[in-house]
Amino acid sequence: MPLLSSRHWLAAIALLTASQVQAAEVKVDVLQNRLAHPWALAFLPQDQGILITLKGGELKRWQPGKGLSPAIRGVPKVWAQGQGGLLDVALAPDFAQSRKVWLSFAEAGDDGKAGTTVGYGRLSEDMQQLEDFTVVFRQQPKLSVGNHFGGRMVFDGKGYLFIALGENNQRPTAQELDKLQGKLVRLTQDGKVPQDNPFVGKAGVRPEIWSYGIRNPQGMALNPWSKALWLNEHGPRGGDEINLPEAGKNYGWPLATWGINYSGLPIPEAKGTSAPGTEQPLFYWKDSPAVSGMAFYNASTFPQWQNKLFIGALKDKDLIQMSVDGNKVTEDGRLLGERNARIRDVRVGPDGYLYVLTDETDGQLLKVSPAA
Repeated sequence: MPLLSSRHWLAAIALLTASQVQAAEVKVDVLQNRLAHPWALAFLPQDQGILITLKGGELKRWQPGKGLSPAIRGVPKVWAQGQGGLLDVALAPDFAQSRKVWLSFAEAGDDGKAGTTVGYGRLSEDMQQLEDFTVVFRQQPKLSVGNHFGGRMVFDGKGYLFIALGENNQRPTAQELDKLQGKLVRLTQDGKVPQDNPFVGKAGVRPEIWSYGIRNPQGMALNPWSKALWLNEHGPRGGDEINLPEAGKNYGWPLATWGINYSGLPIPEAKGTSAPGTEQPLFYWKDSPAVSGMAFYNASTFPQWQNKLFIGALKDKDLIQMSVDGNKVTEDGRLLGERNARIRDVRVGPDGYLYVLTDETDGQLLKVSPAA
């Protein structure tokens, strides 16, 4: 098939079925299979491979030509029940010097419930062990019986770490500022509370909180053009959202939502799709794809992907491609749907390819590029 201009390509898409569009648009290489429910990935510098978290509690390294390492030692014990387990992984901005690897994970409390915990360890020179793992943050109180942990972490390039936290399926807590459920928190790169956080010094309010009214955040990334943080979250039945979380602002859950309860009835606390004092989402889906990891494309490798945003979908089992124009975002279409696999994470590699994790018993690491 000859190459088409962008105008004729769009016309051609309209004539193809969804599966044909997917097959025509991307090339997929399976780099690794037999991954037991992978959750997140991070690229090591200097082509040293990729760190991958497995929800059951293992951190492994994948290398081209060598495959998957044994489990890296020194990972903390995780609470691997329901949606809980070992979650996100991120390298410290000064990794070249500190060798700090940050992990988020579900941690058990004394009463059988759990919450999201974050800490770091030093990756040994032989990359076989995390040394001196130190916990710097715990979601309090621990309320989850297996749901809505969140756990995504992003360093903002300005000295701060953001951690997205689910409301543990306890709806009212997202509005309660003495609790860390349903919040986005902001810490220093050492895990301390910045003194310019919006609620520092306010009685009865957790000082870690940056913004609140969040249900179940599953994807978060820094917009490379605006430098603003973008966050996506699961709605209930309908109403998955993309938000731009700003200091001190309320993103509505459960007072405002574009979704309904799984029973088909309204959310009891909801006042509608909007509520006084709350922010509207930048974008929402009427029918929930169950959004997950997200990545902005700002590499030069594939110009046709410039200004695109890619978001995984767990329920819809595809990769959502969106166009970004300032703070306006529109959905272009779906990729990888023919693979019938839950997409858990997506990242842009140093080489400009997309790297995707599928959340299956036999999960895969995929390398994705536009088709030639």
